[in-house]
Amino acid sequence: MHPIPGECPVCQHGLTVTKLYCRECDTTIEGRFLGGPFAQLTPEQIDFVEIFIRNEGKLNRMEDDLELSYPTIRNRLHDVIRALGYEPGKEAAAKLSEEERRKILEDLNQGKINSEEAMEMLREN
Repeated sequence: MHPIPGECPVCQHGLTVTKLYCRECDTTIEGRFLGGPFAQLTPEQIDFVEIFIRNEGKLNRMEDDLELSYPTIRNRLHDVIRALGYEPGKEAAAKLSEEERRKILEDLNQGKINSEEAMEMLREN
């Protein structure tokens, strides 16, 4: 089976799912159905999300799988985030005070945490 296309091949506008079919009992349901937030992602972005999940969200692990640099992977992740309707880092920056950011960077500088832990803390908070 092929994945559901997200845009019209003729005019490039978004497509709406209007028919569902059950191969077991030959039932067809017609109407307008939402495809969910991931329906708007390209096949390449869906593949990226699968690799992201398989690697438990660790971008440095994804470098080996994708044979790409960390910044390139981060940019692709930001593309997925934007495709889902969010702005990368906007919420995280709002939750973390300047003092908290400095503390994380000080801990990194003093060797209390490693760079991966610091990045994770900066992203999550």
